[in-house]
Amino acid sequence: MKNNPFLKSLFCLFLLLNFTLVSAAIEPYGLSAKEKAIVTISALTAKGDLENLESALVEGLEAGLTVNEIKEVMVHLYAYCGFPRSLRGLRTFIKVLDERKEKGIEDTMGKEATPIEDTRPKYDRGKSILEDLVQKKLDGPKADYAEFAPVIEVFLKEHLFADIFERDVLDYQQRELVTVSVLITIGDVEPMLRSHMNICLIQGITQEQLVELVDVLKINLDNSKIESAKKVLDELLKSKD
Repeated sequence: MKNNPFLKSLFCLFLLLNFTLVSAAIEPYGLSAKEKAIVTISALTAKGDLENLESALVEGLEAGLTVNEIKEVMVHLYAYCGFPRSLRGLRTFIKVLDERKEKGIEDTMGKEATPIEDTRPKYDRGKSILEDLVQKKLDGPKADYAEFAPVIEVFLKEHLFADIFERDVLDYQQRELVTVSVLITIGDVEPMLRSHMNICLIQGITQEQLVELVDVLKINLDNSKIESAKKVLDELLKSKD
């Protein structure tokens, strides 16, 4: 091989490929570019930071998110931060898409939600979806808020977990990334944040990805909210040891 340049090059290529494969195997899997875009778009929409949202929307489209996926992110998050933020986000998205069309850029629309054929009552469907999310049966005593105001528990099951989570434009992991990002952004909802961070873990999002999610939000949120999120996540992960 000393006197054969071809064999020497082939051997070097073999070593490089082996190193790449080993590195990929031992390095923790982080958030994808699309997932980071979902996190940022969710936070900026919930915050009402429309100027920075425009740039984030462009980055999301260029990372491979479809128009319908981004629309679904904004539809989903209204359940956590309200219609006004969601509607302003959607209008900002319309503006971004119109500007891109003027430049000759045609963005991919993506799939629509599959029609629901499940004929069970929405409450039962929502309860079943929530059980899928937390991976356990929910037949125990109702939460204190459900006892105090039963209708809110009905709305949660029928609307949030049936009407919204049932739509397959986004999967459960993506919806939980949206939810956690919004909860961190609005702040002061630590019990709910812990609960949804735990659902992320149950649904296969890794500890490293959750840590990265909080890091992604650093650039757009107050440090107090980031530190609060880190504390919730640290306590949750310690409870898993």
